[in-house]
Amino acid sequence: MFRRIREDVRAMAARDPAATGRLEVLCCYPGLHAVWAHLLLHRLWTAGFELTARLLSNVVRLLTGVEIHPGATVGKRVTIDHGMGVVIGETAAIGDDVHMYHGVTLGGDTNEPVKRHPTVEDGVQIGANATLLGDITIGEDAAVGAGSVVTDDVEPGATVVGVPAERVD
Repeated sequence: MFRRIREDVRAMAARDPAATGRLEVLCCYPGLHAVWAHLLLHRLWTAGFELTARLLSNVVRLLTGVEIHPGATVGKRVTIDHGMGVVIGETAAIGDDVHMYHGVTLGGDTNEPVKRHPTVEDGVQIGANATLLGDITIGEDAAVGAGSVVTDDVEPGATVVGVPAERVD
């Protein structure tokens, strides 16, 4: 767990030019605090303590402004800059080294009990207030522009922007 925290702090410090040091990142970055709490709550969820995990995730949301459903899967060195307003749904899957900004939504597009949230592969960057909806895949090292609405798969390495999101590179 401590190795994971060190990795996350290093990743955030490297990605945020406003960070003045690792101690500041450790103490003052609610996006990281939400991810760390999610690690514990996900363990509770997968151990069968769904109600407890959901109740505690609501406390984390109140404290950090970040809502990560305990059923979601979150990889290593996932960083959320500023954090406020981020929503990550139950069946979302986030790979390693993903960076997202405030207001990002990884949302569902159906009420059926199926995989209904995005899969975000390794190395993806998601801009502020971007909305990704449904069982879509954002390919490795792709970038989603701020304010974009993505409802279709994004190829690895692609950059998409707009409403609806379209490839620009």
